[in-house]
Amino acid sequence: MPRVSIIVPVYNAGKEIKRCVDSILTQEYQDFELFLMDDGSTDNSPRILDEYAKQDKRVRVYHKENTGVSDTRNQAMRLAGGEYIQFVDADDWISSDSTKLMVRAMQESRADMVIADFYRVIGERLSRKGDIDEEGVITRKDYADEMLEDPADFYYGVLWNKLYRRDILEKYHLEMDVNLNWCEDFIFNMEYVLHCGTIRVLKAPVYYYVRTEGSLVNQNSGLGATVRMKINVIQYYSAFYRNIYGTAEYATRRPQIYGFLLDFARDGGVIPFAPGTKRLGDESVSAITDPGLGRNVLTDHYYENKLLEYYLTPITLQNEIKPADARILLYLRQIGRPVSAELLMELTGLSRSGVSSSIQRLRGKKFVVLLKPEKNRTARSRTADRQEKRKSGKAAAEEERADRDVIRTEKALKTGKADKEEKPPILYTLAAPTYLEKQLDQVLTDYDRLRFDGFSSAEREQYQTLESRSVENIRAFFAVIGKR
Repeated sequence: MPRVSIIVPVYNAGKEIKRCVDSILTQEYQDFELFLMDDGSTDNSPRILDEYAKQDKRVRVYHKENTGVSDTRNQAMRLAGGEYIQFVDADDWISSDSTKLMVRAMQESRADMVIADFYRVIGERLSRKGDIDEEGVITRKDYADEMLEDPADFYYGVLWNKLYRRDILEKYHLEMDVNLNWCEDFIFNMEYVLHCGTIRVLKAPVYYYVRTEGSLVNQNSGLGATVRMKINVIQYYSAFYRNIYGTAEYATRRPQIYGFLLDFARDGGVIPFAPGTKRLGDESVSAITDPGLGRNVLTDHYYENKLLEYYLTPITLQNEIKPADARILLYLRQIGRPVSAELLMELTGLSRSGVSSSIQRLRGKKFVVLLKPEKNRTARSRTADRQEKRKSGKAAAEEERADRDVIRTEKALKTGKADKEEKPPILYTLAAPTYLEKQLDQVLTDYDRLRFDGFSSAEREQYQTLESRSVENIRAFFAVIGKR
């Protein structure tokens, strides 16, 4: 059986369905089955779906009478055989690494659900949306606390930015409530979370959400109508928090919990030219694929760099750093020893100020640490010496002097006016948490997996051997001319 079952309810989506299905079928992750559930469409959607089923054996099309989106999803869940369930709406689409990132996050953390950021699309512009600030694993109580701050945010209510475990759905008989026509997905999520031990927060946008005219959330409902609809849901919402918090804490936080009645469902919208708003397409890595460019050393280097940039993108999004920062982290991880800013400039091709800015940001996040210029000393021996100096009252003076050296050297790096007497140079080393080290290692795993796709083991080994010999020839050449 496939690892993931992807479910797409379809009703008169002939204008958008190709974009949606193509994004699913052409994504990196391929171990899935795709359920295209035709809910009694009267346009050309059924014909389009059948064409996909003929072309791709992973596609399973079901034509049914119109019973609504909740019943349509329920029928698909009963048919699904995947270990995980992913939902996509027909007028939206997913990123090229969507399922890969969510499955990887689920498996690495052994969580019961993944919740991810998404892109809100209006016309030719988009903005990134999310609510939980920290990447990582949280408990269901942590999740409830976060949701209580902004319960009407789409981030919590929708299905399509989450990955679910099918065994949990089956064990607790979880389905959409077909008697509700509003917030049924929010209620489904609350019921599911009640059966979660842990939830993995993925700070990478994996979904493109397009609000369409005629959807309930897009209607100009008055306050009274909105409140009446929410009264039908509040009993589920209250039961969720009573279950999470227990009687005593629930009573204390009840006013905050019932604030949901006066809130409105929000997807955040897109404000043109606001910080974080981008033109559609600028958020992803693309490359020129004109075959007229031919094969040469420059185009080969171009494509290799673009591929590396593509696989580094999730790291920049998940850790809220810039592409240059991610590249420096990768170099530090690969080199495996402290290096100077000058060496980072050579390896990355960044300017002096560019390296300095990246180092400052990475130090601020505690992903990189600075080794003060104390020659031939390990961190452990320096710590021991400081303890001894504290006993003799000399530690403060020594630390103050060392800090002045660091500030002076970093200032020289920025201005390009290095003090010739500053020896040895300041060195930087990776101090990233384990999860980030795993992300960096995964970048190269993915990079090689794609590069060597279709290679036999012998072919791959032969290629790597020849490539190593080629690089050694170049290295030896520069070693010789460097002595002249």
